[in-house]
Order: sequence, then C-alpha cells, then structure tokens
Amino acid sequence: MMRRRFFVGACLSSFASPVWAMPEKLIRFSITGAMSQGSLVMGSAPPGSVAALDGRPLRVTTDGRFAFGFGPDQTKPVQVTVRYPEGGGDSRSFTPSVRTYDIQHVNGLPQNTVTPPPEVAERIAREAETIYLARLTDSDGNDFLSGFDWPAPGIESGIFGSQRIDNGTPMSPHYGVDMAAPTGTPIHAPADGVVSVSDDYYLNGGFTLIDHGHGVSTSYLHQSKRLVKVGEAVKRGQRIGLIGAAGRATGPHLHWAMNWFQVRLDPSLSTRKPKPDPL
Repeated sequence: MMRRRFFVGACLSSFASPVWAMPEKLIRFSITGAMSQGSLVMGSAPPGSVAALDGRPLRVTTDGRFAFGFGPDQTKPVQVTVRYPEGGGDSRSFTPSVRTYDIQHVNGLPQNTVTPPPEVAERIAREAETIYLARLTDSDGNDFLSGFDWPAPGIESGIFGSQRIDNGTPMSPHYGVDMAAPTGTPIHAPADGVVSVSDDYYLNGGFTLIDHGHGVSTSYLHQSKRLVKVGEAVKRGQRIGLIGAAGRATGPHLHWAMNWFQVRLDPSLSTRKPKPDPL
C-alpha cells in the first residue's frame, strides 16, 4: 500500500515538473512606435522577409523594415504576419491605445472658408481628389524610418485630433499639428522624399505634399510661398516653403499633416524631438 501511494505521488510530481512545459515560441519580428491611435508604426524582420497587415501586403526594405499606421479613432486590433525567407513565419495582433482628444474653438476665420460659397464647391472637390490620389502612392523611399524632424520652429498652437468649432460651426477634427510663427518663417523637409503636390488651394492655401515612401506622406498648409515643384526630390532639412496665413487660417502658421495612405496620423508622435524649436 505504501509503495502504491509513492508511485502515484511520483507520477503527479512528474506532471507538475517544468520539464514538461512547452517552450514559448520566439517571435522573430519586432514592432516599435507610439502604438496609440493616430501613430505611425515601424516593423523590423529578418532581411528577405515578406510582411502583411490584415492580409494586405506591406512594402518591406531589403533589410526587413516596414511601416503602417493606426487610425485616429481605431479601436480594433490589427494582425501583422511575417513570412521568413527560409520558410515559416509569425503572426501577432496589435491594438492601439485609446486617446482623449480636446475640443478647440477657433474664431476669426474668413467665413467664406468655413462655409464656402457654392461656386467654389467644384474647385474644393477637385483639390481634395488630387490630394487623395497622391496619397495612394506606394514608393520605395525609406528615410522616414529614421524619424522625422520638426519642419519649422514656432509655438505649437494646434494639436492632432482636436474637435474644431470654427466660427461657432462644428467641423471635422484637426488632423495635424500647428506651428505658429511669423509670415516668411522657413519650412524644411522633415525627411527625404519626392514632391507629389505643390499648388495654391482654396482651403489649404499654399499646399505641398511630400511622398516619403511606403505610403507615408506629409503635407504643409497655409504657406505664403512654395519653394519646390512636383516631381522634385527633396532632402531632409531642405527649405521647401515659407509660413503664411493663406486659406482657412486666422494668422500665420504651418499646419503639418501626416498620412499612411489615407490613414491620418499625428506627426508629433514620430519626431526625433518632442517639440519644435522656439522662435
């Protein structure tokens, strides 16, 4: 009887031993970024890997780096899948943290930019379509993977995601960051890229859009002067325009926006310094 009890006890002890525990699988790709709503996310995998987001192929550099973005109001997780060059792969789920956005009242705007007259509706729609199409570009530029520089000095007068009440009228959220500075203050490219759009628009004023690759683009609104042309390759730090107050604006400032394709992102979450330089 004693021998039987010993045998049962020994068996139970062996099942409880960590020797029998399954080893945790080593994931061979990594994800970095703010990981919040409106953030640009960077991925890194072994060179030669193939990556996808919710089944959608992602552009991957030769050294295994890729990017994607979380929408400003996204709450659902995304699935990142990586197939390794020698075979096999991994899949992981990522959910952005939820942000609380401010409500900002802006008064003193030209009323014809808050409620545009019917005769300019076609122009506004045409300009919006041009921007939309430019943001479909998926080129191979990758300098943005090193982080962005602030494009201009100034006071951060507008933040990303805030609900705008313009001249008392509720408007779409503010999908960018504003740097208030005197008219003529230089604007510099925050990373290498190619100019996709450069024009004077009804709501955006002097407008420039730079494609940085992998679907990542940045836009510059309300410029008093544009210094680059469509198709021009620009380098990080190159002067691309001057701050102004053209379009829907109460005073001179730069509205700086970032996108991953049509997903609107907060550029301040991807800068190498937390704030723009002071004037």
